Amino acid sequence: MSVKECRQFCEFTNKDLIPNLEPSLISKAEIKQVKLLHQKKYREEKQLFVAEGPKVVKELLQSKYNAKEIFATDEFQVSIPNIQVRKVNEKELKTISTLTTPNQVLAVFEIPSPLVLQPSSLSAQLLLALDDIRDPGNLGTIIRIADWFGIKNLLCSESCVDLFNPKVVQASMGSIARVNVYYENLESTLLKTKSFLPVYGATMDGENIYSQGLSSCGIILIGNESKGVSKNLLTLVSQKISIPKFSHGADSLNAAVATAVICSEFRRRS
Repeated sequence: MSVKECRQFCEFTNKDLIPNLEPSLISKAEIKQVKLLHQKKYREEKQLFVAEGPKVVKELLQSKYNAKEIFATDEFQVSIPNIQVRKVNEKELKTISTLTTPNQVLAVFEIPSPLVLQPSSLSAQLLLALDDIRDPGNLGTIIRIADWFGIKNLLCSESCVDLFNPKVVQASMGSIARVNVYYENLESTLLKTKSFLPVYGATMDGENIYSQGLSSCGIILIGNESKGVSKNLLTLVSQKISIPKFSHGADSLNAAVATAVICSEFRRRS
């Protein structure tokens, strides 16, 4: 083999073969442990959850949430005291990601102790109550909506989707760091607050929200995506409200979209 041929062979080898032989920066055991956190039972067992993307991770790093592990590509630049950022390549990040297209960083955070609700502390507030919201994208978006409209407390029925589901965390875009989310027996909670907070139930047969008197404080009750507000909670509603329909097409609004419209009208009035 000539010197030229030898050089070409070496260049080919370095270019196409060596990258496939590089040792992984994240072990198979670590990959397995992170992927298990995509499931609720393992999140509860380990008391850990995952968050992805620069915006979400940076928001949580500046909040009450404690990071345990951070896996990031070279694009993600951040300095965190006492936490080592584990450098991974895009292929490795994809093996632990819940996203179709991973975005620079995945972090593992501790799940904090559940918040304990003190009903008396909710007076003179506007807050949201969610009855059996099952879609993680809806819950995450509603948390983001609450954050946008300055609603600090959100009550979830015990059957709502898990707050730390990766899709909830992603859809909230970091707003879980600023909105208090409580999982409660809503019937019991509304019975305790009905003496000082009106309950506005979003229903298909409610009164036009734009022509009704609305208080600056109260509980906006949003029902399940397909079934609406459950019958036991309807008996505790002070006033049924609805968003008027202007066409003969769509038969309903997405739960998160309806929440945004209703919150906007309440804030506009105040």
